[in-house]
Amino acid sequence: MTYRAHARATLMLGLPLIGSHLLQFSIHLTDMLMLGWYDIEALAAVTLAGSFWFLLFIMGSGFAFAVAPMVASAQSSGRSHEVRRITRMGMWISLIYGVTVLPLMYFSATILIALGQETEIAQLAQEYLRITCWGTLPALLVMVLKNYLAALERANIVLWITLAAFVMNVVVNYALIFGNLGAPELGMRGAAIASLLMQTISFVILAIFIARALPQHALFQRFWRSDREAFGAVFRLGWPIGLTNLSESGLFTASAILVGWIGTAELAAHGIALQLTALTFMIQVGFSNTATVRAGTAFGRNDAQALKRGALVLLVMAFVVSILVVIIFLSIPELLIGLFLNPADPARGQIIAIGVSLLSVAALFQFADSAQVNALGLLRGVQDTKVPMLLAAVAYWPLGMGSSYLFGFVFEMGAVGVWLGLVVGLAVAGALMMHRFWTKAVRI
Repeated sequence: MTYRAHARATLMLGLPLIGSHLLQFSIHLTDMLMLGWYDIEALAAVTLAGSFWFLLFIMGSGFAFAVAPMVASAQSSGRSHEVRRITRMGMWISLIYGVTVLPLMYFSATILIALGQETEIAQLAQEYLRITCWGTLPALLVMVLKNYLAALERANIVLWITLAAFVMNVVVNYALIFGNLGAPELGMRGAAIASLLMQTISFVILAIFIARALPQHALFQRFWRSDREAFGAVFRLGWPIGLTNLSESGLFTASAILVGWIGTAELAAHGIALQLTALTFMIQVGFSNTATVRAGTAFGRNDAQALKRGALVLLVMAFVVSILVVIIFLSIPELLIGLFLNPADPARGQIIAIGVSLLSVAALFQFADSAQVNALGLLRGVQDTKVPMLLAAVAYWPLGMGSSYLFGFVFEMGAVGVWLGLVVGLAVAGALMMHRFWTKAVRI
């Protein structure tokens, strides 16, 4: 394939994936926007709860992410009979994991208080998590099915279902948070109920579509039947991905805890800046998923040239997006932060000032973040997950978190210092992952 053909194929698969990731994250972003207008304490609590939930969710998603390269490789190498086995066992493992972590969310206040969070904020966070925790199971299943469809290059339906879920979440939030449309005013609990409904309905619709559009795979027929070989294969590839996700997401969750030690206004500003950063990061995640599928397809065909050319094209596209994000963050930070806050809130000015500083730091790590997540996607495509897991653990924790504590508390730079530590961790991870891919993984 020529570079132009690679670019066309990348966009054909990547745009629906990017769109679905943006919409999926926008559902949580809507919660933050509406709660920011409702109550600052609710915003701080959901920032904490959301970080805690996402940490557990993204770790469990490692098994879903393992499905994409395995299905892509099986399909491209003529082993299509393995597609059902891989996907079904991906769902099995995800369900087992989800049930295991439910108690951690249900009794989260004890954990959050032990980590130094304010008791009132921790209790509010637990109240939110006691509702949203039940949506973890359908959310994990949706992740498996999204990766299955992406590997088969059928990502368009995911985009449309996610769009419908986004619209539903906005309407239900509007009703239940503020007490509109004849509904009771439930505040933060209303946002939690909306999220639970959205996750459950998304899974049901996606499952019905797959059962009708791809009957040859029969994913849900005799779902209870185990497959030890496929279970083991998905587990072996998935657990290092899960721990890699834990290392990166844990870094950001720990940063929320560190900022929570500083104060409620700082935590609210951190939450807003993190949502904006994470929203733009969803574009890179879409590229990363595309990288996994296309690298997995090349890997299944043992086509080294296609792997290298496809990687170069994708990385250039991701680099261009990073440039655009930096321009936006540095040009209109006050406008972006202010969207989340009620103009009449007395803490608005303080939160905007802190948030603007954090977005300036976020601009620093755009290129590093793009490099590390897309290199990870490429490495997963060639089923290289264990060494990247170790590289991530070193980059994000001893270096990244150590730097966050050093800058934030020893050098007394506050929330900005905590974010500078994130820059260190992401930059090191990006360099290590890129080196790993270009020196080792392309030799297939």
